[in-house]
Amino acid sequence: MRYLIVIEKTVTGYSASSPDLHGCVATASTKSEVEKLMKEAVEFHLEGLAAEGYEIPQSRSHSSWLKVFP
Repeated sequence: MRYLIVIEKTVTGYSASSPDLHGCVATASTKSEVEKLMKEAVEFHLEGLAAEGYEIPQSRSHSSWLKVFP
C-alpha cells in the first residue's frame, strides 16, 4: 500500500505527515532521515490500527503542482 506524505522544511530540519493517516508524523534533521522515519511511523501506525481492530484507511490523497506566476 502507498500513502502520500508531505515533507516540510522547518527551522531545525524537516517534518513529515500523511493526509490519510491523521496523527502520523515524523521529524528529523535531514530530508532522507525524515523519509526513513516516516516510513517507520506509517508502518507502526498501521500495525496499531490493526491490533486495535480498526479499519486500515485507504490512500485517497493526491498531489500536483500549481503554477501561479508566469
